[in-house]
Amino acid sequence: MKEVGKIWMNGKLVPFKNAKVHVLTHALHYSTAVFEGIRCYNTPKGSAIFRLPEHVDRFFNSAKLYGMKIRYTKKQIIDAIIKTVKASGLKECYIRPIAYYGYGTMGLTPTLNKVDVSIACLEMIGEPKAGKFSGAKCKISKWIRIDS
Repeated sequence: MKEVGKIWMNGKLVPFKNAKVHVLTHALHYSTAVFEGIRCYNTPKGSAIFRLPEHVDRFFNSAKLYGMKIRYTKKQIIDAIIKTVKASGLKECYIRPIAYYGYGTMGLTPTLNKVDVSIACLEMIGEPKAGKFSGAKCKISKWIRIDS
């Protein structure tokens, strides 16, 4: 993975190589994290982030379902994503916002731990360009999803 620009961590842009979490971060041990995968495309009018408000809505909904209280507003996260894309220097990239229960208590109930948020931009290496994808194979599952 190529080190690109800076990563937004809890309100601050930090150098790529300094973006670290503690080894006892709750999410590392219990998978208590939610994330989104967002594409940013290079267009004739400049970089364009695909359906950013919808992605951020889904990000917050995922956090809510997980019992996480993100300490930033949706607008602050949207602004942070835009700021991180600009700081990356990439015209086209994959954006990965992640919210996770941080360092604090261990055990199955992490609600005493603060929720940390990070946003990274990654260079798209080996990914097809928009509109140049030749298709994908898929299957339809025989399993029926149970209503939640």
